[in-house]
Amino acid sequence: MNELIIELTEINPKEFFGLQNGNIELLKKYFPKLKIVARGSKIKVYGEEETLEEFDIRFNMLLEHFAKYNKLDENGIERVLTSESKADYETSDVSSEVLVHGVGGKLIKAQSANQRRLVETSYANDMVFAIGPAGTGKTYVGVALAVKALKEKQVKRIVLTRPAVEAGENLGFLPGDMKEKLDPYMQPLYDALRDMIPHEKLASLIEKGVIQIAPMAFMRGRTLDNAFVILDEAQNTTHAQMKMFLTRMGKNAKFIITGDPGQIDLPRRVTSGLKEALLVLKNINGIGIIHLDDKDVVRHKLVKKVIAAYKEIENRNG
Repeated sequence: MNELIIELTEINPKEFFGLQNGNIELLKKYFPKLKIVARGSKIKVYGEEETLEEFDIRFNMLLEHFAKYNKLDENGIERVLTSESKADYETSDVSSEVLVHGVGGKLIKAQSANQRRLVETSYANDMVFAIGPAGTGKTYVGVALAVKALKEKQVKRIVLTRPAVEAGENLGFLPGDMKEKLDPYMQPLYDALRDMIPHEKLASLIEKGVIQIAPMAFMRGRTLDNAFVILDEAQNTTHAQMKMFLTRMGKNAKFIITGDPGQIDLPRRVTSGLKEALLVLKNINGIGIIHLDDKDVVRHKLVKKVIAAYKEIENRNG
């Protein structure tokens, strides 16, 4: 039986190994043919030479991940250990950069291979569709890119919009004025911005109109020049809404359209504008399309399992 010894020299073993060596226990599940022992700052691994070589490669990728993000959790471990190759996981100089230094010094970066592809695709195209299930960070990364562009004076304003689809409620019967009625629909966009811009500064930018958060209906008739524009929850747009939105694009504008075709809240027999756009626009130069999946989920680990369970039953039901 062959032996591999790895010593951690520049990082805290307790942080890397996890609470009660939880990360090591995860490693054992991915490498069941190996005997893995962690003591102090050393890891000893026993097994067949070929499997040890694979373990050595993956373990070094985990070390790189920890060095970049100062943390190692179940999602990070899974992304590293299930990526098809080291090249697939490695970050380029562009995609591994800090997008925004957020509130409290929080470093906001792309955290998965597809999120990094979203960043790179946005740099290369003026219009990008980011498609994927809940929790994959598509909206969050999009907002980070918009804030980055504003801070670097690449654009003069940010426009964030969502279709105000009534999921079981009627807007007219909700309390308050129009802003109060619509704010709940826009809350995820506010939440992302609050991570990236201090409260007083954000309030000032919204008051001055530098950052605008509005429902789809407010887009009609506008030409959006010098703006970074994000359409969120685009699966709930109709054909007319999507066409109207896409044709608002003005000079020096960036558009990111995010959505999950698996969560359509439109009435039956109404075609999703997002699904249609993906078919109609897929071969147009200058438009990028990125698909994120459950490997990109950065929420609670249960979210990934929920998505997988629903996907299984949807596939079974056709």
